[in-house]
Amino acid sequence: MDKTYFLSQSTSLILVIAISLIFAFFGIFHSKKYKGINNYLTANRNIGLFSLTTSLVASALGAWILFGPVAAATWGGVGAVIGYALGTAFPMIFLIYFGKKIRNEFPKGSSLVEFMRKKFGKSLFKLILLMTIFYMFIFLCAEVTAVAVLINYISGTELWITALIVLVATLSYTLYGGLRASIFTDNIQMIVIGVLLFILISIIGSSSGDNFSFSLINEKNPQLISSNYIPGYTAGLTFFIAVAATNLFHQGNWQRVYAAKDYQTLKTSLIISFFIIIPIVFLMGFIGMVSFSMDSSVRPDLGFFSLLLKDQTEILSLLIIILGLALTISTVDTLVNAISSLFVVDGKATFNLDKKTDYLKISKYFILILSVIAFGVASKGFDILYLFLLADLFCCAFVVTVFYSFYNKVDEKTAYVSIIIGLVAGFLMFPFPDFSKSLLVGVFIPIDLFPSFVTQSLLFLSFIVATFLPLLIIKAKKLRIS
Repeated sequence: MDKTYFLSQSTSLILVIAISLIFAFFGIFHSKKYKGINNYLTANRNIGLFSLTTSLVASALGAWILFGPVAAATWGGVGAVIGYALGTAFPMIFLIYFGKKIRNEFPKGSSLVEFMRKKFGKSLFKLILLMTIFYMFIFLCAEVTAVAVLINYISGTELWITALIVLVATLSYTLYGGLRASIFTDNIQMIVIGVLLFILISIIGSSSGDNFSFSLINEKNPQLISSNYIPGYTAGLTFFIAVAATNLFHQGNWQRVYAAKDYQTLKTSLIISFFIIIPIVFLMGFIGMVSFSMDSSVRPDLGFFSLLLKDQTEILSLLIIILGLALTISTVDTLVNAISSLFVVDGKATFNLDKKTDYLKISKYFILILSVIAFGVASKGFDILYLFLLADLFCCAFVVTVFYSFYNKVDEKTAYVSIIIGLVAGFLMFPFPDFSKSLLVGVFIPIDLFPSFVTQSLLFLSFIVATFLPLLIIKAKKLRIS
């Protein structure tokens, strides 16, 4: 065994199997007494405050919080951290208002896509459906990759082993019990997540001593907390737009909007979730800046683990694995059920199959196929943050057009064209994995022809273009008509 590892593979594997089986058991056992399609899709629309809040938070806080904010903070500074935190939490406030509207106008619904089908024709509806499923699939790949990379870092366990165990365990109870099983296990997982995050962050703070402060950051990397640091502003805005946009299309959130037993429960739950999410994401980003300031040679996305495991403590390694599994499984079960629900609800309008077709059964086969692909992707260990950013770009191209249409009339053709143009333009600017160039900047057009701001802000510009170009097209069309 490589001495750099903190646990043996056998210990790690036993723990992964045990924790996964425990969550699977709870999910299956709880959902046995709840049957029917309404329980599968919306938990019979009777979820109370505690269950709804823990489920919203647990679903929002996947394993990405151990990697994404930590890494982003090392180059985007406090601006990136604030943007990441607000972007993750903002949809909770947004859903207070849009959730009320969609519950009132479409009380028997279960998805945002259903609502869009009423607003637009079938062509645009199908495009929105495809985008939503694609985004959540990428999210699924990223989450499974994150936990596989985490456990590989701690014990050297091969990526595919962890990915397989997590996917099999999560699918076993989610495809059986639907949203009801997902919410129940989220309750347990959120308690585990909350306790472990508090313990581990406290340990980091106490072991780092005076270094766990803004003073160290100011001494070693003052640009990260400087008000004059331009990348901080661009990174903050980038993450806010990207993360907020994706979460607005997260079917898991919209399922929970409909699952709340009444609007007051929904509103209170969303407010509480907002104030829980912000400090957690911010603290993880802050840890990233501290880690980078203490040792700039540490891989940016491993900053949290470098501080926590500097003494190679086995007990802490065990706790990290439990935390990573709880974070991942709570998010994966939400994603699996969300994708399945979209197929069930919107499959009829999309495929026009025989009336006797069992869309629920077909959705489960569809999820199994996607899970096999996700398993393959996770086994490769791709960059986690980059996977998320790719999914984010898709959502950004849709977000303004879709939600602008809630209160303003937009014809289907204009909406369709604006989204496609925004998506293509965003992809042309979207940076390659090394962030040195894009298709437009550096491939189609020589990079030397662009000013330094453009070459250094490709990610920021790609999201700005993808998000706001569709709105300009819509506004231009209206001006031309008038």
